[in-house]
Amino acid sequence: MHKGIIPPLITPLTARDTLDIAGLERLVNRLIDGGVAGIFALGTTGEAPSLSHRLRREVVEHTCRFAEGRVPVLIGITDTSLVESAQLAAAAADLGADAVVTSAPFYFPAGQPELREFIEELLPELPLPLMLYNMPSLTKVSFSREVIDWALDQEKIVGLKDSSGDLVYFRKMQYLAAARRPDWSLLVGPEELLGETVLLGGHGGVNGGANLHP
Repeated sequence: MHKGIIPPLITPLTARDTLDIAGLERLVNRLIDGGVAGIFALGTTGEAPSLSHRLRREVVEHTCRFAEGRVPVLIGITDTSLVESAQLAAAAADLGADAVVTSAPFYFPAGQPELREFIEELLPELPLPLMLYNMPSLTKVSFSREVIDWALDQEKIVGLKDSSGDLVYFRKMQYLAAARRPDWSLLVGPEELLGETVLLGGHGGVNGGANLHP
């Protein structure tokens, strides 16, 4: 189970398509020295959809190298292309990541049947456990109760990061998971809700502010 504070890394750059490798090393070491429970690269805070696919792979390579197995490394594979998501997941596994994370594919609005179908087709391509990432403000769709109900039966899906800001939604997902998958991780994105969700029984946060205050 993933729990505690797992910062979504910013992506330090020296130019539009050039990774600040030394800066990334300092950031990873500072976060781990600060006591975080894991690291999440290529999330929203890391502006992953704005990065080239080549640069994303470079971020994965160096993040895993700098972490040196001291904490779990989660890699965001959200993309409009299922093939690109699967290829990045394969690269992440080869480079030493521990899990991958995906939100709903963006741009073309997906209904719930299409969202489930996307995840269902992606799962066999993944060499690592998958965490779902609910980010409706950017993807324009939430993982519905029915999709989460289905996801709980998929052994390879290990949890949900919820950035909806909706505590009612979070509580509903918690009830679903508690009855069926006590090993499921339930993490929250907005740090202003971290305390409340932990009191409700959540397992921690993927909070952007932890880049500043791990």
